[in-house]
Amino acid sequence: MNDEKTIQAIRMRNEKVIGEVIKAYSRLLWSVAGAVLNNIGSVQDMEECVADTFIYLWEHPEKYNPSRGKLKTWLSIIARTQAVNRCREITKRNTVSLEDTNLPDCLGIVEGIMRKEAKQTLLAAVNALGEPDREILLRRYFYDQKPREIALALNLSVKQVDNRLYQTKKKLRQALSR
Repeated sequence: MNDEKTIQAIRMRNEKVIGEVIKAYSRLLWSVAGAVLNNIGSVQDMEECVADTFIYLWEHPEKYNPSRGKLKTWLSIIARTQAVNRCREITKRNTVSLEDTNLPDCLGIVEGIMRKEAKQTLLAAVNALGEPDREILLRRYFYDQKPREIALALNLSVKQVDNRLYQTKKKLRQALSR
C-alpha cells in the first residue's frame, strides 16, 4: 500500500492500517527519538515520543502532504519534534534556580582558582630554588630521571641527590601550605 492510500485508510479510521504503520515504522521512530533523548531521557520518554507520533498521525492524517515527501520522513520529523519537546520539558524540570545553588561551587570555579593559585605558588617556589636543587628537582620529577642518573650528570653522590630532593620537597610543601 502506498503512502496516499495509507493516509486515506487512516482518515477512514481503519485500525488495521494504523497497526501496520506502527509495525512498519516503530523501530525507525524509536531510533529518531533515542538520538535526541540520548543521555537525557529515559526509555519511557522515548516510548512516549513514539506513541505520541502515532497518536498525532491518527488524529491529524490530513496534515500529511504526499507531494512534500514520504510518510516515513514525515513521521520521523514528527517523532523528532516530539523528542525535542520532551527534551525541553525534562531540562526545564531538572533546572535549579540560581538562588538555590552556590554557583561557584557548582561550576568548580573555587577549585579551579585554588588549583591555579597552587600551581602559580609552586612554580614561583621552584623558580626561587637555588642550583643544583632546582635542576635536581626538574631532572627527577619532570624528566623522570633516577637519583643515580642525576648524581652522575651533576657529579654528586646519590646520597647528596636524595638529601637535596628531601630538603627541596620540604621547602616546596612549606611554600604551598602558606
